[in-house]
Amino acid sequence: MIYLTKYLKKYIPIILIAFILLIFQAIINLKLPEYMSKIIDIGIYKHNINYILNIGLVMISITLLWAVASIIISLIAAQIGYKFSMRVRNDLFEKVESFSTHELNEFGISSLITRTTNDIEHVQQFLMMFFRVIVMTPIISFIAISKIMTSSVSLVWIIIVAVVVLVIFISIIFILAVPRFKIMQTLIDKLNLVTRESLSGIRVVRAFNNEKYQEEKFDKANDYMNKNILFINRIMGLLNPGMTLIMSVTTLGLLWFGSRLVGSNDLMVGELVSYAQYAGQVMISFLMLTVIFIFMPRALISAARIKEVLIKEISIKDPKEEKKLDNSKDEIIEFNHVYFKYPNAKKAVLKDINFEIKKGETVAIIGGTGSGKTTLADLIMRFFDVTSGSILLNNVDIRDIKQKTLRSKIGYISQKGVLFKGTIESNIKFGINASKEDIKEVINMSEAYEFINSKKSKEKSEVSQKGTNLSGGQKQRIAIARALLRRPDIYIFDDSFSALDYITDKKLRDTLSNKLSDSTIIIIAQRISTVLNCDKIVVLDKGEIVGIGKHKDLMKTSKVYKEIALSQLSKEELL
Repeated sequence: MIYLTKYLKKYIPIILIAFILLIFQAIINLKLPEYMSKIIDIGIYKHNINYILNIGLVMISITLLWAVASIIISLIAAQIGYKFSMRVRNDLFEKVESFSTHELNEFGISSLITRTTNDIEHVQQFLMMFFRVIVMTPIISFIAISKIMTSSVSLVWIIIVAVVVLVIFISIIFILAVPRFKIMQTLIDKLNLVTRESLSGIRVVRAFNNEKYQEEKFDKANDYMNKNILFINRIMGLLNPGMTLIMSVTTLGLLWFGSRLVGSNDLMVGELVSYAQYAGQVMISFLMLTVIFIFMPRALISAARIKEVLIKEISIKDPKEEKKLDNSKDEIIEFNHVYFKYPNAKKAVLKDINFEIKKGETVAIIGGTGSGKTTLADLIMRFFDVTSGSILLNNVDIRDIKQKTLRSKIGYISQKGVLFKGTIESNIKFGINASKEDIKEVINMSEAYEFINSKKSKEKSEVSQKGTNLSGGQKQRIAIARALLRRPDIYIFDDSFSALDYITDKKLRDTLSNKLSDSTIIIIAQRISTVLNCDKIVVLDKGEIVGIGKHKDLMKTSKVYKEIALSQLSKEELL
């Protein structure tokens, strides 16, 4: 409720206008049965055509006013609902962007997609219904019942019985349907997850001829959701015929008992007709109110899921007071007895990491699969924070530097070479205003010129989502060009040459060595040929440093490094 108030605060004046219009609409709505009663009792029985015409014009005017008020209320409700959903979606997106990998894994991508779309839509729909129903229902019910009581108390019991039966009927539906609403969102998450897995891994699925297996997984998730939706719809489907039956019986009861009062001259025919209309309005009002209370649990569940994301404590935070870096000094990255353990993990992934990287150095980090190479890069970027120890940049702990400041100094190229839907140029620029000359320069530096120039549209060539229309090597070179365009002080190449052939790999490294001689370069690699000429090589094994030095020294002093080297190249090539 606090969060709802926060989002609706700026709409208070327009909400008040809507409430006034709703009250006006309710009062107008209840005037029609009165005029209908007058037409029957005065106009028809006394054959007063002029009276009928005059009252008829008044009723038409009232109906037009009701229609205008209804249109304005609908516009206001739509505006509030859609603006509310827009603001919440925006806040959710910004919040998720601030999440570390830990928070993303905790919620799951499929669940975050559902919360940003389906959950917000449920809250929006409830909000739009709420404005129309919650004000009109008590007003209509109170005035309608008081009208009947003032004229004929003997007929009130019929409406009271009808309302009691209606409440019992709706309560049964409520008890049966609400638990199903609670599990609906979880089932949508599951369906999104299975669909997303199948689509993102379609090549692997086809390569292993496992389409049938994925279809069975989808069918299972879809079947659970289908059964749940069918059950809810069948239960909710009872509302309309049940309400129609109760309303019909109520009208029949009013006419049956009311006709006796008419026969004994205790009630006019017009009054009886108006009572039937009042009864219908009371029943419809209760129905609408009940529908609100049936949809409310689903909206509340969705609101709670949205709130979970909005109030989630972020593990990677900016400092309250940022320590300024001395830009006059050369950048030195120092790992000071760093230990790191993933959240909820029992063992540390990195243990007592202790070394430094000076400006202008090209440092390679090498080791077997699972040795902690990529984790080391993640810690420099603050995708995770160290468990103990510290990482220093110019003698300042990176936790005392704002993430934006830290990452503006680093050009990061990930293993996968992630690209976005657009063009080659838009992927290289990625939010930076750059000239064509700058773009061409980084394309040449990244050895991407040849394949880009071979395309018909060159830099304007289309790139599909995740770059699926490009090869792995092409994606890596575009990702490298994107990092080079930013001109950062530090470059981290996280196994970014793995998809390149050996000749392109060699050319690219030579170009980077010449053009980026003043920059600090960190290369995470598994290829020995990629790291042979680095100024320093850090060898990791099971999260620990087992060797630091140049290639020739490590061949003599590090058993792990020597094993890796000999498994890839011959002794002659290693000399």
